[in-house]
Amino acid sequence: MNPQPNNSTPPATESGMGGSVVLAWLVVGLPLAWGVSQTFIKALALFK
Repeated sequence: MNPQPNNSTPPATESGMGGSVVLAWLVVGLPLAWGVSQTFIKALALFK
C-alpha cells in the first residue's frame, strides 16, 4: 500500500491567491525594471 501525502493546502493559483501573487511580483518587478532601465540609460552615456 502506498500512503498518499496529506497536502491540505492547494496550490496558490487554485485557492484564489493568484491575484496576490501577481501583485507581489508587480511590487518587486516594477522598481526592478525601472532600476535596470536607468542603469542601462546611464551606461549608454559612457559610450557616447
